[in-house]
Amino acid sequence: CDNAACTSATTSTLDSTGSVGRYPSVTIGADGLGLISYWDETNDDLKVAHCSNTVCTSAETTTVDSDGDVGNYPSITIGADGLGLISYQDFANQDLKIAHCDNAACTSATTSTLDSTGEGGYASSITIGVDGLGLISYEDDNTNDDTNGDLKVAHCDNAACTSATLSTLDSIGNVGWLTSVTIGTDGLGLIGYLDATNGDLKVAHCDNAACTSATTSTLDTDRAGYYASITIGSDGLGLISYNNDDEDLLVAHCSNTACTSATTTTVDSDGDVGWNTSITIGADGLGLISYRDLGNDDLKVAHCENTFCSPYFRRR
Repeated sequence: CDNAACTSATTSTLDSTGSVGRYPSVTIGADGLGLISYWDETNDDLKVAHCSNTVCTSAETTTVDSDGDVGNYPSITIGADGLGLISYQDFANQDLKIAHCDNAACTSATTSTLDSTGEGGYASSITIGVDGLGLISYEDDNTNDDTNGDLKVAHCDNAACTSATLSTLDSIGNVGWLTSVTIGTDGLGLIGYLDATNGDLKVAHCDNAACTSATTSTLDTDRAGYYASITIGSDGLGLISYNNDDEDLLVAHCSNTACTSATTTTVDSDGDVGWNTSITIGADGLGLISYRDLGNDDLKVAHCENTFCSPYFRRR
């Protein structure tokens, strides 16, 4: 973005070899440069682009996993060791996999399978907990019939995440779709996800650092919760962007740290919008949301006007 509100931006093409760039996930490395994981659809590989400069006008690209049909729905973060950690799906085997970068540029990586039960690893999301270990949320259909998805988490046993402790947090109906995880100000994981059975936006607040159990809450029951993305606002409370069946972009502002309730706001209802949302907090302390306008096949961004991301909020 060229300014705080992102009313303009500089764009660059980093990889154009084949059909690439699906499901991108970006973070900033310990070297201060962008690190992007994405799926190479042509070769069914997991790839990484390491930016050559801060504005990422060019990048070094590397295939880090080409073992079968892999790389679907990657999510990347930087571990406590300063190296990239990428969760993704092995589509052929329906497994949750992890790639631990061997260096800052991620020109190579060590890969491990974390969950091979059922049909797992779908649309994973990764963050680093207060214990310095990776925490991954994902959906797992243990019945292999696409009707009984569970919300699961994998808590890494070490920095390289060569193994993990697996826990099921919600198994009531077809839940756990399109998850997004962050760490709250209480040091515990907070996960936004879709309850596909009821069409609800739900959140799970971890009971401990390893997230072996969690308290779940329903935040929006109006056919909502698609493409949820969660972050922590400057007020210390969760902020979740998502889409509903009315094809709108919405935001839920958590009312407390555990997010047992929330205030929901429609941010954009101009056409078929709100797809593939991703939210973060800018240097101005306000939410910034990227999303897809499906009707026009456009990339859009919404810059929140306040911490609630509500046009009607007035501080008293």
